[in-house]
Amino acid sequence: MNGTRNPEEYDLVILGSGTGSKMIAWTFAQQGQRVAAIERKYLGGSCPNIACLPSKNIIHSAKVASYFQRRGEFGITADNVAVNMAAVRERKRKMVSALVALHRQNYEKSGTELIMGSGRFIGPRTVEVTLPDGKTRQLRGRNVVISTGTRAALEDIPGFAESEPLTHVEALELDRVPEHLIVIGGGYVGLEFSQAMRRFGSAVTVIERNDRVVHQEDEDVTEALQRLLEDEGIDVVLNARVRRVSGKSGQSVRVVVEQDGIEKTLEGTDLLAAAGRVPNTGNIGLELAGVELTKEGYVKVNQRLETTAPGVWAVGDVTGGPKFTHISFDDFLVIRDNLNGGNHVTTGRQVPFCLFTDPEFARVGLSEKQARAQGVAYRLFKMPMEGVLRALTLSETRGFMKALVENGGERILGFTAFGVDAGEVMSAVQIAMIAGLPYTGLRDAILTHPTLMEGLIPLFSSKPSAVTRTANANA
Repeated sequence: MNGTRNPEEYDLVILGSGTGSKMIAWTFAQQGQRVAAIERKYLGGSCPNIACLPSKNIIHSAKVASYFQRRGEFGITADNVAVNMAAVRERKRKMVSALVALHRQNYEKSGTELIMGSGRFIGPRTVEVTLPDGKTRQLRGRNVVISTGTRAALEDIPGFAESEPLTHVEALELDRVPEHLIVIGGGYVGLEFSQAMRRFGSAVTVIERNDRVVHQEDEDVTEALQRLLEDEGIDVVLNARVRRVSGKSGQSVRVVVEQDGIEKTLEGTDLLAAAGRVPNTGNIGLELAGVELTKEGYVKVNQRLETTAPGVWAVGDVTGGPKFTHISFDDFLVIRDNLNGGNHVTTGRQVPFCLFTDPEFARVGLSEKQARAQGVAYRLFKMPMEGVLRALTLSETRGFMKALVENGGERILGFTAFGVDAGEVMSAVQIAMIAGLPYTGLRDAILTHPTLMEGLIPLFSSKPSAVTRTANANA
């Protein structure tokens, strides 16, 4: 650090340009504050560049491919159907380019100073930025926001790093269909990519260390997802620990796993690392800023999203909170209000989510597993998707919907759907939950026929299962 240099003074300095931080930048810049946003590589953060939106773009292409595979079911004849992954990638790239251009326009219109470069703290509320040409700038903010996000975890497994596995970043850039893709991890990223690549024509093997995929969820959900994968020809290896890896992803890889005390070798052409995320908090000088980390390496924040350093805040995945773009947006609302003198906290907020397999899995509020663990008694309403008339017209009847309603009352405690457009149906129930609408309000509503939302009427009109009594946390 050049001690004779005086840092440039700003009202707000933001490290990263993800969902929460870009909204903070645009909002306060439009209010007339002097705001600097520092971005190392992906303008707009991971969501529009390498995560949520491009992955859903690829997934939709895979959905179209699946319709061609089912063409006989719909009375359509087509010969010589083939997947052109270069064209799939180009469609994704066009969308990403348009989104990045829109972000750049928003930064310019808001009055935010966008600085492309690598930032690190060199003192309290003071950041040094290394620019692409090697020059540096020093910026000090009255307030500073950390929004450096997370990256794919690469476990310390012999030969793993040397095999140069794909992460979601590289997988979204494939211009070929992998002959045999081995996926390490049966969570969100692993399952979405596994199904998409299988539909494009890859042989796919998923390695999951737990006894079920998405193991935190209810058994009926995980069993339904497991059947979906098996029906699509995806090999799922459960209770398996990767012991060593050899070869090069993109050419030939061998993965040795231990399953029930026995080692077995899996062979493929490509390897995808999808076994969790780690925070981008290393080598950015947080200790010089007085910012403490959790034992997992995330930025330690309180319920107001304040770090341990005065005037320094954190937003999005780097805080260790739920890793969803919509949560990062809510983080923006929390910090916006608090910087304006309010007392907005993150505690008690709803965390809806959707796994974008086909069909989707979506949930908001309590699952049965959570309700039992918390000792919450409930009534369970459940029905198969084949009972939803719109699903019949689409030939998309796989799955079910279920809702938990409080015992002795009408309040909806949670909703789960595994079915076509589950995320959209869940959102309708979530709005009812936000409004405090009793489940009978949905049951007695007049909803358009035939729509998927209309399925909520027979769901809440069905006879609930016997009241689940309070259970201990180990139930």
